Amino acid sequence: MSQIHFTIDFEKLKDTVMDSELNEVVKSSLVLILNEYMEKERDQYIQAESYQRSAARQDYRNGYYERELLMPNGRILLKVPRTRSGKFATDVFERYARCDRALLLSMLEMVINGVSTRKVTKIVEELCGESASRSMVSNLTKKLDPIVGEWASRPLNTIYYPYIYVDAMYIKVREHKRVVSKAVYTAIGVNEKNKREVIGFKVDHNESEPSWHDFFSSLKARGLQSPKLLISDAHSGLKLAIQKSFIGTSWQRCTVHMLRNMIQTMPKKTSKEARNELKAIFQSRKLEEAKRQKDQFIDKYEGKKAYQKAVDVLDEGFDDATQYFAEPEEYHVSLRTTNMLERMNSEIRRRERVIRIFPNEQSAFRLIGAVLMDYEETLDLGNRTFLKKQI
Repeated sequence: MSQIHFTIDFEKLKDTVMDSELNEVVKSSLVLILNEYMEKERDQYIQAESYQRSAARQDYRNGYYERELLMPNGRILLKVPRTRSGKFATDVFERYARCDRALLLSMLEMVINGVSTRKVTKIVEELCGESASRSMVSNLTKKLDPIVGEWASRPLNTIYYPYIYVDAMYIKVREHKRVVSKAVYTAIGVNEKNKREVIGFKVDHNESEPSWHDFFSSLKARGLQSPKLLISDAHSGLKLAIQKSFIGTSWQRCTVHMLRNMIQTMPKKTSKEARNELKAIFQSRKLEEAKRQKDQFIDKYEGKKAYQKAVDVLDEGFDDATQYFAEPEEYHVSLRTTNMLERMNSEIRRRERVIRIFPNEQSAFRLIGAVLMDYEETLDLGNRTFLKKQI
């Protein structure tokens, strides 16, 4: 690439510096330098300096037009040279557009990390001396749409996911001048390399069998194969959708959710011993031991009114809650609960709490997708793996 050499009127620059505040000094200096640079760019393009006669001339000068450029210390007004043909274009705005891009990316990062729109506008004003309206920040976040959309629809047929965790949470969204509750479905897969990936998410009207089935269908349309084990809570619609969507897949009921459901039915003050006995069942190292402790619990508490619901839940759900015993022992602690998904959902909730109510469903999809993309980058960094040995 050819280089452009130019000189600056330092007497003019000195006068400007002496009569200006520091911020204005920087701005004035930039205006002088960039205007002179663009002038030399036009000379090079025309292949002739001002008033120079030359057989190599390519075009003729045609005055200037003014254009603003946003810099880290504020906006500056430049005189951009023109030519008669209109074909000359300076590369100053392309080169310094990275200042704009850096600012925009910083604003996006603030939004994704849960900084409110109102606070973002104040931060931008402090950094650049420029005001940024709330609508400007909101419109800026729309630049995430194609990025999130491409990530959310990427193919899943390039690697196999033996273990998949799914869950749903609820958010508030404005719809037809009303505030409604919507479900956010999320799925994390553990691939053949023992690395975790956020393989899908969806914003839908409610948590139901048809909605879960649609979510699973969208994953399969992207190439997802039936996993060995799918881990989730015991939502009735989710259970039916799993059975219909993934033939041959075992379902692991989250033991934390199941324990919570049982403990909530027991007396708070007098059930400490029973609570410890329940927890011990799912801390067993072997299935036979877990079955023995389960039978002992049922024999001990069956027929006691205060514990009957817990006995019924344990008896009915034990097999679904112990599917992880069919997998290598090293995996048990990681496969028996959805705690890992709960951690991810808390990250979504932390950002969502700042917004409180999403203006529409697309904005919810956009921000949650950006949060999930950001969160995925923190999973299993380097040579770390989620499970302790190769699948």
